[in-house]
Amino acid sequence: MELLGFVEGITSEGNALVRCENLPDLGAAVYDGEHHRIGTVRRILGQVDAPYASVAMDDARPNLKGAKLFFSQGGNGGRPKRKGKRN
Repeated sequence: MELLGFVEGITSEGNALVRCENLPDLGAAVYDGEHHRIGTVRRILGQVDAPYASVAMDDARPNLKGAKLFFSQGGNGGRPKRKGKRN
């Protein structure tokens, strides 16, 4: 696991906004300091030299501000799941 970064805040949709120390792939699994899975990277935002990641939380966690999060590039190569089949 690699350090993702620190939580700057929680959006109105309930996603954690994380200032990235290392850049993850979309769809990477996100873990807290105790190595419990807490969500998935959904978007990368901001400037190239100071990116942020939006993490979709598996369940509501209101007290994450300032928390150190980690990520793991997972089984699907960092690609988000497809919602439909293309022909």
